[in-house]
Amino acid sequence: MIKKFDKKDEESGSGSNPFQHLEKSAVLQEARIFNETPINPRRCLHILTKIIYLLNQGEHFGTTEATEAFFAMTRLFQSNDQTLRRMCYLTIKEMANISEDVIIVTSSLTKDMTGKEDVYRGPAIRALCRITDTTMLQAIERYMKQAIVDKVPSVSSSALVSSLHMVKMSFDVVKRWVNEAQEAASSDNIMVQYHALGLLYHLRKNDRLAVTKMLNKFTKSGLKSPFAYCMMIRIASKLLEETEGGHDSPLFDFIESCLRNKHEMVVYEAASAIVHMPNCTARELAPAVSGYTTSYKYIATLAITTLLKTGSESSVDRLMKQISSFVSEISDEFKVVVVQAISALCQKYPRKHSVMMNFLSNMLRDDGGFEYKRAIVDCIISIIEENPESKETGLAHLCEFIEDCEHTVLATKILHLLGKEGPRTPTPSKYIRFIFNRVVLESEAVRAAAVSALAKFGAQNDDLLPSVLVLMKRCMMDSDDEVRDRATFYMNVLQQKQKALNAAYIFNGLSVSVPGLEKSLHQYTLEPSEKPFDMKTVPLATAPITEQKTGVNLSLSSKLPEKLAPSRQDIYQEQLAAIPEFKGLGPLFKSSEPVQLTEAETEYVVRCIKHTFANHMIFQFDCTNTLNDQLLQRVLVQMEPSEAYEVLNYVPAPSLPYSQPSSCYSLVRLPEDDPTAVSCTFSCTMKYLVRDCDPNTGEPDDDGYDDEYVLEDLEVTVADHIQKVLKPNFGAAWDEIGDDNEKEETFALATVRTLDEAVNNIISFLGMQPCERSDKVPENKNSHVLFLAGVFRGGHDVLVRARLALADGVTMQVTVRSTDENVVDVILASVG
Repeated sequence: MIKKFDKKDEESGSGSNPFQHLEKSAVLQEARIFNETPINPRRCLHILTKIIYLLNQGEHFGTTEATEAFFAMTRLFQSNDQTLRRMCYLTIKEMANISEDVIIVTSSLTKDMTGKEDVYRGPAIRALCRITDTTMLQAIERYMKQAIVDKVPSVSSSALVSSLHMVKMSFDVVKRWVNEAQEAASSDNIMVQYHALGLLYHLRKNDRLAVTKMLNKFTKSGLKSPFAYCMMIRIASKLLEETEGGHDSPLFDFIESCLRNKHEMVVYEAASAIVHMPNCTARELAPAVSGYTTSYKYIATLAITTLLKTGSESSVDRLMKQISSFVSEISDEFKVVVVQAISALCQKYPRKHSVMMNFLSNMLRDDGGFEYKRAIVDCIISIIEENPESKETGLAHLCEFIEDCEHTVLATKILHLLGKEGPRTPTPSKYIRFIFNRVVLESEAVRAAAVSALAKFGAQNDDLLPSVLVLMKRCMMDSDDEVRDRATFYMNVLQQKQKALNAAYIFNGLSVSVPGLEKSLHQYTLEPSEKPFDMKTVPLATAPITEQKTGVNLSLSSKLPEKLAPSRQDIYQEQLAAIPEFKGLGPLFKSSEPVQLTEAETEYVVRCIKHTFANHMIFQFDCTNTLNDQLLQRVLVQMEPSEAYEVLNYVPAPSLPYSQPSSCYSLVRLPEDDPTAVSCTFSCTMKYLVRDCDPNTGEPDDDGYDDEYVLEDLEVTVADHIQKVLKPNFGAAWDEIGDDNEKEETFALATVRTLDEAVNNIISFLGMQPCERSDKVPENKNSHVLFLAGVFRGGHDVLVRARLALADGVTMQVTVRSTDENVVDVILASVG
């Protein structure tokens, strides 16, 4: 029967599963046609499919129901339809454990098992063994022995796999079939050999000597099946682990020999076995690398990257030497994997950075594509940032690379890094030549990046300023307007010789959202005003424009996409602005990560996102109703503040049907009389109208009743009022703000025991951005300085310098600078 779906059904997706609305009782009624004469194979096949579907969906069949259906199904053996017969085998296996007297089909299955139709024999064996119990097993033993050594591979495999299942039921009987299993193990068919080996192992696995003899036999005679080889490797590994054998064991020799097998899966299994051996020494690991061939490059890559990840600090030098001959023979794709493993190893053993840096520099000189070169550059930059003593060596390698670099993205990335790190080195002048060469020889995007890098040298080194100004003057005559404009701009800034200007316009750029800036400027042009455009009305970027890990400055490339995708905060800004109750609040300053106010398994799931504006906060409650017999209406979250916060308005969610999330909002005014009161705890209660409904149709009752649900308390902390911003040059930003609004206090962090813990706690509590990798605490240090940067709501820059000393606990001296005195007080009051 074919069900006709109309267009509406098709669009809703209801036709994707024709069995989704099956009812067990209806299917069992249909099963009565099994007794009809003649048998209709097509209809019977469809009904068996429905029965198997219901069983696999977890539908419970009573013993009586299952037995009646099973007895009716036995009549289907009268049909010669091959598909129907094989579906009968499947159904027998599924219903074997819930029907009574299933052995009634034993004679039918035995007949098929010993018949001439090979397509029946294998499935019949599997079905027969599923319904056979210990009392019947001896009756079919003769047939099983014959089937195990049958010349048809599918029959032999079926008998072997079924025997393996029956070992749990009657070990002693199946053990008598060992001779037949050994004969099957010499089969030319790879699956029969694999299944035979599996049965032999499970019959002998409790006898270590017998397993050892079996391994010796097959390792000498050889196997044709790669699956059997993989099983042998696993068995040998298990024996090695139990006997604590090392590389001197014949078992290890066998595993090592498998590294030269012609089948890739065997080589992979052998390499994996070696590298996973407990307490494995470098001598034992070596064959996993040395045993590779050019045909198994990805296996060799896996082996060597595993060595890199598991190697000790003392083995780094030897591993680098081994890789040298290896890397030249693999493709760029595999080279990238090796580079990533080296990067992980360098983070693990930073003292070995010089060895790895030299190796990476050699790789950088080799031929390779963009992804490969980018991976190396990223790795070198990472080493430079993690290990200050490697800075000059790494910069020298990168300077040499950009002399012949064909990739604009990599050249601009390295130039940005040179501009950031070069001026702080003991001899910054040596980098000027490499940078200016790019102005002379490269494309427009690279020339523009070189101009920006030169400006940073002039801004930070007074003795280099005259030379940089001469070069800038030359760049002002460039053929590209981007290069000319940058040179003219930097020339005018540098000539002022003011640290604050250098910090604002050369070292630390704008930290605003680019789509937000575009929208604000467009809005300003639509509404003419005598007031100048205020940058404080532009939302801040939710993530730093500069990629901290690799030092990418996105503004350096002229090949930016035509339109930047809006950030998460830009999307929230637009959504909230569309709600009439929230108009006039100004630009959205910050949106928090979701805070869960209920457990995941409760009947109502609620999470909150805190949106901070200059003088207000909006609390967005995302609610989900997990009860299919309820419809909630007029849903809101009532808030009771612990401090002088004032709840102004609630915007309820009109309806909350089952499993369809919706949002309600609360508008709160921040305290005006006490600017330092930034922390507050809200008790929250969800209130709503409940209308009971039919779980199947979703149709609600006419009447409803009011109800409420108590949620977890919601905390507002100082971090909700601060947006992270990255200052690539913290010292310049510190000088730019000046000490007009600077305050300092000392605190004792009694409950903190390590500098790492102190740093992480401070960053999390204040919600500010760590600068110049000051969040990384060097090993074995008793003191550390943490640099943090942020913007307080209202657009006030704030910087924190925390000097930490480890003694009995951690002592912290906090110095705060800001463009607004109240913000300094807020930070110190919060920390205190």
